[in-house]
Amino acid sequence: MSGWSIPRRRTRTALFTALGLAAASAGLWAGLGGTSAASTTAVLPTPDHTVVVVFENHAYNQVIGSSSAPYINSLKSGGANLTQSFGVTHPSQPNYLQLFSGSNQGVTDDSCYTPGFSSAANLGSELIAAGKTWGSYNETLPSQGSTTCSSGKYARKHNPWFAFSNVPTSTAKTMTQFPTDFTTLPQVSFVVPNLCSDMHDCSVSTGDTWLKNKLKAYADWAKTHNSLLVVTFDEDNRLAGNKIPTVLYGQQVIPGSTSSTTYNHYNVLRTIEDMYGTTHAGQAANASDITGIWAS
Repeated sequence: MSGWSIPRRRTRTALFTALGLAAASAGLWAGLGGTSAASTTAVLPTPDHTVVVVFENHAYNQVIGSSSAPYINSLKSGGANLTQSFGVTHPSQPNYLQLFSGSNQGVTDDSCYTPGFSSAANLGSELIAAGKTWGSYNETLPSQGSTTCSSGKYARKHNPWFAFSNVPTSTAKTMTQFPTDFTTLPQVSFVVPNLCSDMHDCSVSTGDTWLKNKLKAYADWAKTHNSLLVVTFDEDNRLAGNKIPTVLYGQQVIPGSTSSTTYNHYNVLRTIEDMYGTTHAGQAANASDITGIWAS
């Protein structure tokens, strides 16, 4: 026998011991408040399409379990209900920016800002950079890409993509452009009703009926086409600690599931980012994914 080598069994034993110590170290670090690499991102589905619909200024108990919102409650029953979901702040506009970019970008009120004032990372820019498709559908927007502050029941304060120079204004479409062939939807899109349809100026029943009329066909399709519908609110009515309804519905959602984990807009943003393999914007980098409701 020429030369010298470590017996194979000893090599394997040493390797397994090293791996065990590494795993133990990672677990200890996580237990001390750190985050191990294995726990930073949950195992999530990758929907072919995700549509996020944002309503206005209603607390959890004003919608969930309410006879005024039969359609939203049917989505809850057939999908997942986040029972401890919260807006981040008040008033409306900062919440939309936080949901889209993980930060209010210095905006703390509902005033009309200069379009494209920020180049910060956001869901739209991240998706585009990752080679994914992004778009928004904005009810009563005067025309595709219009940056007007208001027009009738349209309010730009609910459409945060206009704040960013790295999101093409052409990706902001009118609600009439929402396709009937859902395979042509962007991989991720937001749908924003106008000031009546979003329950801001009109009733819960009005918004619930609007959602059924405009998105039921997509929701039904999503159930059998690996797609996802997220229905959430920007903030509560200032009387419930900013606790809001958030319901998820689609093929990869466990029907009738609930989560009592505390989540907010940053968690929703982080979850969508991780579904599509993008980077993380703002406070989404420090948020956890939504878990416990996925069928796979």
